Amino acid sequence: VATALTASTTPPVEAAAPTCGAAVRKSDGTAWRCTFSDEFTGSSLNRANWQPVTTATSGYHIGTDCYVDSPTSIAVGSGTLKLTTRRTARPFTCSSPSGSYTSSYTSASLSSLGRYAQTYGRYEIRAKFPATRTAGTHSAWWLWPESYSYGGWPWSGEIDIAEFYSQHADRAIPQVHYVPQQDQGIAARSSYWCLMKNPSQFHTYALEWTRTRLLVQYDGATCLDLALQPAVSQAGTPLAAGQPFDQPFTLALTQGIGAEGNAPTAGTALPATMEVDYVRVWS
Repeated sequence: VATALTASTTPPVEAAAPTCGAAVRKSDGTAWRCTFSDEFTGSSLNRANWQPVTTATSGYHIGTDCYVDSPTSIAVGSGTLKLTTRRTARPFTCSSPSGSYTSSYTSASLSSLGRYAQTYGRYEIRAKFPATRTAGTHSAWWLWPESYSYGGWPWSGEIDIAEFYSQHADRAIPQVHYVPQQDQGIAARSSYWCLMKNPSQFHTYALEWTRTRLLVQYDGATCLDLALQPAVSQAGTPLAAGQPFDQPFTLALTQGIGAEGNAPTAGTALPATMEVDYVRVWS
C-alpha cells in the first residue's frame, strides 16, 4: 500500500514491453499492439504471468479430478508449456473448501487473475491437444471476467475460444456464455463445432473481441462470428449493448477430465497433455 512505500534514490526498473512476434494487422490494415506474451522459454512457469488454479484453494473442478500445482501437472521445457492430466496409482482425498472428495486423477489449470486482464483485443495461442481419441479428457483456452460485475456465472459472461473433448477428437469448440434478454436462463448463447485436421498437432486458436462482436478463428479460418445480443444481469436488469462483455477478462488454460458427457473410463488414454507453444494478446 502507498503508506508502506519509502523514498529511494534508485529509479524503478520498468518491465520490458511484451513482444508478440511479427506484426499482426487488423482488417483496416493497422497493427494490433502487443500487451501480453508468454513464449514459455526456460524451464519453469513464469508466475508473474500465471497462477496455478488448485482445487485445494479455489474448489475448482469439473469432473472428479483434482487440480494441483505440481511439476507432474504443470511443466515448462523445450519451448512449450505442458498441462497434464494423470491417473493416480490409487484413489486419494482431494481437499476442497467446498468439501473434500475422492479422486483418482490430477489435472492442471492456469489463470492470469491478479496478473493480467484486458477488455477487447486479439487473443491467440498456438497449441496442440491430447492425442487420445476415447472419451475422458477435456482441454480449454478460455477467458473469464476479472470480477462478476453483472452477477455470478453465466450472467457476467465467459468466452471459450477453443475447447477439446476427446470423445470428439476431430474438432474444437468455441462457446460464449451469457444470458441474452430474449433467452433468459440459457447459459450457452452460442457454440459451434469446428472440424479440424488432427487437433493433436499444433494449430493456432484466436479470438478478436470488440464491443459488439466475437470472432473466433482456427488457423486463420473463421469458426464463429457472433454479434452480441442485448443481455440481462442476474438481477434481471436489461444491460446496454455489448454488456457483459465490456469488462476486463482474464486468461485461462485448462487440462482436465469430464465435462459435457465426457467422463473418463478405464479405456481413457492417460496421461493426457495439452501443450502450448505461446500465448499472445494484443489491443
